[in-house]
This record gives sequence, C-alpha cells and structure tokens, in this order.
Amino acid sequence: MIVQEYDTIVVGGGVAGLTSTVYLARAGQKVLLIEKNSECGGLVNTFNRDGFHFDAGVRALLDAGIIHTMLKDLEIKLDIVKSPVSVGIENEVLNIRDIESLGDYSNLLKKFYPGSESEIDEVIRIIRKIMKHMDVLYGIENPFFKDLKRDPGFVFKKILPWFPRFLLTVRKINRMNAPVEEYLKTIVKDASLRDIISQHFFKNTPSFFALSYFSLYLEYFYPRGGVGCLADAIRQKILEFGGEIRNEKTITGLFPADNLVVDDQNISYKYEKLIWAADLKRLYTMTETENLPPQVRTEIEVTKARMFANRGGDSVFSLFLEVDEPPESFAKIAHGHFFYTPSRQGLGETHRQELDELLARLREASRVEILSWLDRFTRLNTYEISIPALKDPNMAPPGKTGVIISLLAEYDLFKKVEEAGWLDEFTRELEDRMLKVISGSIYPILKDKIITRFSFTPLSIARRVDSSEGGITGWAFREQMPVINKIQIADRAVLTPIPSVCQAGQWTYSPGGVPMSILTGKLAADRVLKN
Repeated sequence: MIVQEYDTIVVGGGVAGLTSTVYLARAGQKVLLIEKNSECGGLVNTFNRDGFHFDAGVRALLDAGIIHTMLKDLEIKLDIVKSPVSVGIENEVLNIRDIESLGDYSNLLKKFYPGSESEIDEVIRIIRKIMKHMDVLYGIENPFFKDLKRDPGFVFKKILPWFPRFLLTVRKINRMNAPVEEYLKTIVKDASLRDIISQHFFKNTPSFFALSYFSLYLEYFYPRGGVGCLADAIRQKILEFGGEIRNEKTITGLFPADNLVVDDQNISYKYEKLIWAADLKRLYTMTETENLPPQVRTEIEVTKARMFANRGGDSVFSLFLEVDEPPESFAKIAHGHFFYTPSRQGLGETHRQELDELLARLREASRVEILSWLDRFTRLNTYEISIPALKDPNMAPPGKTGVIISLLAEYDLFKKVEEAGWLDEFTRELEDRMLKVISGSIYPILKDKIITRFSFTPLSIARRVDSSEGGITGWAFREQMPVINKIQIADRAVLTPIPSVCQAGQWTYSPGGVPMSILTGKLAADRVLKN
C-alpha cells in the first residue's frame, strides 16, 4: 500500500480549504489539499459554456471585513468592480445606489401596500438600526488576518476602540435571534407584505441577519472574470508557496488512531494534522473509531448523532440562459444583480405548509396536482437574477448575454420526484414556468431570443460539491444548531472531538457563507500552526 506523508492534509477544495492550505503553505508546512472535483472553489466557481461565463454558486461577494483583508495579507490582487443591486416588484424597479435608497425602498413598499405605511416605517427603522450594527460588526479589517505583533498601531488605534462596541453589538444581535418570519409577525399585519420582505431569505433565518440585507446590497462586489477568480487566485498562491493540490480524488476513509486518510484509489496519506473542509456528515460517516480511547469514541458518536439530527439548509434551483440580445437591453431594466418578485401577493404557505403536505403524499399525488403547485410556486416567488456581462462585458460573446435566474428550492422535492422517475420532466416543467413568469413580466426581451438553456437542481449541488441536502449556506436554521452560532466564540467552531482533526467551511459555523468559510479556514490553519 502506498503511503505518502504530510505535515497537514486539507480535505475539500472550496474556499475554506483553499484558505487553510494557503496559510499553511506560506508558513512552510508540507501541506496537501485534496479535492474531489477537477477544479477548486466549490460554490465559488465560474465556468465557460459556448463563450458565456456563468457563476455556478454565489453570484457576487461580500467583504465582511474578511475577504479584502485576506487578499491584502496574501498580496493577491483581484480586479474587482461593484455589483450594484436592483429590487423589483411587478412592474416597479428600484436601482439601489446608496443608503438614501432605503427611503426609495420604503416608498416602493408603500405603493404596493398602502394600508401598511406605519408598519413599513417601523421595518425601515429597524433596518437602519441593523445597518449601524453591521457597520460595527464588520467595520474593521478582521484581526485574524493581521500580524498584530508587527502592527501595534492597528491594535491601539483600531481594535481597542472598536472592541467594546463590538461586544455591545453582539448582545444586540443575540436578542434578534428569532426566525425572521415570526419576528415580522410582531410588526407587520399584512401577510403579503411580510412575504415580500422575507421570502428571498432561507427559512427561519435569524432576524438580525435577514434584515441586514440592505447593508449587503450596498456592499456586493464582483471580480472581473467571475467569482471563481477568487478561488483561482488563492489556488495559484498555494502553488507559489509550495503547497500541493490533488484534484479528482475522493477521501473514503479516515483512521485517526493511525493519522491516516485513504482515497478512492486506495492511496493512503499520513498526516500530523488534518483539516476537514467538506461536508461534516461525510466526515463522521467515514471516521473509523475502533482503535481510539473509549471516551474519545463516545464524544465522536455524540457529535455524529447531533450532526445527523440536523439537515442542510435551503438549496437553490438555477436556470442558465444563453440569450441572443446585447447586455444593454437588460441594463435598461435593472442592474446585473436583481431581486425580483413578479407578484405582490407573496408565497404565503405555498413553500411551507402546502409543500410539506405535498411531500408527505408525493407518491399518491397526481402530476397535475404537483404541477399546479409548481404554477403557484413560480408565479409568487422571488427570483435572484444575475447578468454577469453587466458587471464585466467580457463574460459573454459580443452582442449576446448570459442570464442566471435562481430561486430557493427544497432538496426533498427533487429527491422524491427523482425516486418517482420523472426528474427530467419535472425540471423542464420548472424551467418552462420560470421562463413564462420572467418573460411575461420584467424581461419580455427573453421571448424568442434564447439560444439555449440548462439548469442546476439541488441534487446537482449535493452531488457536485458533496453538500448535505444541497445546502448552500450550511445548516438549516433551528433552535438547537449542531455547530457554533455565536460570533464571539467563532474560534471554537474549528474544533472537533477527533484527535488531530480540525474543521472549516460553511458547515462549521452558522450562518455560513463565503466570508465565514474563509474565516474558519484561517482559524483552522492558525490552530494547526499553534499546536
């Protein structure tokens, strides 16, 4: 049996695994990154098809005091542009410019819900308050990416004045931990208005993070060439620092008593430390505990049970279009990052109680009934529409435009439809309905202009990036989370009960996302180097 030895092995080449690896390589470790796909990046990925460049996962990036600080620390230069956001309801579109656009957003809501002016004012007041908290939370360069010993000025001029405000803000954040749907019920009586405000969030998102969305709209940025350029740049730095990357290899066994992992080609790798930057359910499924001390085995089994008692959060269905129409035609309607709701009615219980009841009896339900539900789901939903060529003209062939239309989708629905044997048909029906809604409302220019189309389902995400239930930001929000979910103790998120193993990525801290994945990747690397 072939055995190869390393100081540290990192499993999972998403942005968290890339971050851990680049810092370990810079520190001079003999480090190996193992990734099951042919490319790194996970959901931070851009691909080319027919000359059109599409972002496979996230459509834009948020700094959160982390990404720019990391890039500066690693001396990585990305050519970036702002990714301005538009918000639309029916035939009204608001192009968000700055903080003053919050007043325009208030007027937009009041136009559609004229009986709820005072409630809208209260929501806007809360959003403004949260925006101030966000300024504190992410208001300085993240100190975990700074060499504080060499920069005492940063400590005294930045951290010390900021830290008391940070602690106060954290306490306020923790008071707004209720699901946004329930929180809004205490403020807004009109169920449709509540939906319009909240239905583009993941189910049960904590109120603070949900209502911080206007801050996020002002901060989105986009690397020229696509979001995947971030992953590509970190990958290149790993190689410059002497790190090793092996793609298209899947880890199938972890033997912590021997400090060994085994891949699908029966190659064994010995490590001093291991960072698991992939799905945590898979980690605990493949960990062999037989030769570990009884107490350690018990701790691992307890943690494993906690992981499997929970599930991944909402997934996404994405429709990709190659369109024979220049980007300028789309620019007349909205920005290249667009949250659009075609109906002021809102989803109501369509994606909750109705869907739960449908899933419970999907085998008995007729296709007519299922497609009738799909009609309502697509007509009342909120869509995230991304047009890369409006951010970087080189993202599509001259005179043509690539369009990505996404909505939050339930993994279990696609899984059960697949088991029933008609996933391809269901996917086409969903594509047809999405196109009918969007071309019949905000983008009539799509009619007869689509060159080709294809889509990614929650099953595609689950299989491609090995993500439980196709979750794109880690765990579903529940009262008891299986991982750390308090920012003041985020450094503990990387710990595991498995000897010599740390964890990183979207599954290690909730809520997840690109900035927190990067942060946990750095924290895991720091933990390895400290030990």
